[in-house]
Amino acid sequence: MAAEVDIRRVLRLFRPYRGRLSVVGLLVGLSSLVALASPFMLREVLDVALPQGRTGLLTLLAAGMIGVAVATSVFGVLQTYISTGVGQSVMHDLRTAVYAHLQRMPLAFFTRTRTGEVQSRIANDIGGMQSTVTSTATSLVSNFTSVLATVIAMVALDWRLTAVSLIMLPFFVWVSRRVGRERKRITGERQRQMAAMSAIVEESLSVSGILLGRTMGRSRALTGQFADESRGLVDLEIRSSMAGRWRQSTIGIVMSAMPAVIYWAAGLTVSQGRPLVSIGTLVAFTTLQASLFRPMVQLLQTGVDVQSSMALFGRIFEYLDLEPDIEEKDETVPLGRVRGDVRFERVGFSYGPDAGTALDGIDIDVPAGTGLAVVGETGSGKTTLSYLVPRLYDVTRGRVTIDGVDVRDVSFADLADAVGVVSQETYLFHASVADNLRFAKPGATDEELREAARAAQIHDHIVSLPDGYDTLVGERGYRFSGGEKQRLAIARTILRNPPILVLDEATSALDTRTERAVQEAIDALAEGRTTITIAHRLSTVRDADQIVVLDHGRVAERGTHDELLALGGRYATLVSRDTTLSPTAA
Repeated sequence: MAAEVDIRRVLRLFRPYRGRLSVVGLLVGLSSLVALASPFMLREVLDVALPQGRTGLLTLLAAGMIGVAVATSVFGVLQTYISTGVGQSVMHDLRTAVYAHLQRMPLAFFTRTRTGEVQSRIANDIGGMQSTVTSTATSLVSNFTSVLATVIAMVALDWRLTAVSLIMLPFFVWVSRRVGRERKRITGERQRQMAAMSAIVEESLSVSGILLGRTMGRSRALTGQFADESRGLVDLEIRSSMAGRWRQSTIGIVMSAMPAVIYWAAGLTVSQGRPLVSIGTLVAFTTLQASLFRPMVQLLQTGVDVQSSMALFGRIFEYLDLEPDIEEKDETVPLGRVRGDVRFERVGFSYGPDAGTALDGIDIDVPAGTGLAVVGETGSGKTTLSYLVPRLYDVTRGRVTIDGVDVRDVSFADLADAVGVVSQETYLFHASVADNLRFAKPGATDEELREAARAAQIHDHIVSLPDGYDTLVGERGYRFSGGEKQRLAIARTILRNPPILVLDEATSALDTRTERAVQEAIDALAEGRTTITIAHRLSTVRDADQIVVLDHGRVAERGTHDELLALGGRYATLVSRDTTLSPTAA
């Protein structure tokens, strides 16, 4: 449940646009003042110009009333244009702020948060604010100014009739506040329901979701689940629309009846057999009264909308208030020309206070230009260890250094330039092959793309496609096989040319023949570079300068392939189980 929102925090969103909002306020004020002239001119028409047959005055008053209509329309268009621009700018700022903030969140946040939920916050929640953000400021200023000016004009016409008109105002305010609180609660429920629907759509209508649903025979069940969520949303939408509808209808009835009450009150107010209020004053007053009720109702409705939108602001601020676990320091240490010395110094790591220890007492030195292989059983901490170098996670104890500099003291940009990662889960965008490769180096030439693809043993396959490097890879790269996607990912990293490589099961999706070809490319790329390889297939690490065997987050063994085989410990056991490498093959 989102926390209560301080209205001052919402108002701060508009602070950069104070100048434009001041112009809107000026236009609103002018429009309200100009509009007030019409009832007074109408009184002169009815009390003076028509009874006395003064056609010149009548013509002048009629022209004035037309001029007022033109002026208020022009002012209205201008203020709408400016206020809409301000509102859209505020929404843009919010969307960008949320997206940028989420980019800084740790991997752990995304592992526990459904992608559809994140998308819903950015799209549905911020999108739901549109009418409130784009029109609220103008509506508040415009309607408040109109109400204030109209009340002053009504008092000038007749204070007694004004008192009769405003006697129900406290009741109207009370009703609107009650409705606003009710809609705020329903709005929060509705947005959570929309987030749940977005998550179902994102998960079940992706390529992976469709494949899983159909192969498991769950398509009909998924449709039923979506229908249930949609039905719940229908109920919330109806409740939101009908919240306080009867109470607000009472307001409408009272306001519609007020002109009749004014006529009745004016008829009772007589002196020497004649009403104290002239016909012209009475008509002008009821005209002002109508002008009062319209902005008053809108003002009350704006209050309801603002209260409802607080639930949306609360959900957005909830994300903005999340504290990133990994932050860049204000003053960072430049790496300069990276040699590639990597050092793990008494490293410990835990995913949380209740998660236990994932790594403990890791002390490894990887000299520049050498290769480290990390092996071990599933869950031993291999991938976690490799993610500490590019700082996808931060150590709990100890430190990881590059050329003697703690990675926590390095800027994110320098660290990304120094460390290239090819993970076991290859991600490709729904874009062309060339665009996916250029994600690593936006300014890369076509020749650089081809060289990187050749090094990754994927160039020949790309050029065999009908559109070559312009071929769309499809969502998450599903137009390519697992091995082809891995080679594209390797080519993408090669294009960046980092001095340190982290290969997390980089060849896990390749068949033995393709793996051998790609391994040759990786070996050529690793020449003179520091390489940290995480692998289950021990055939990919037998030539590493040093091999570390992890067991439950601790270093159990270390040495070369031959040394560890001779030791006859855990590594030898792993080798004996590896179908691509046996002890005799050494």
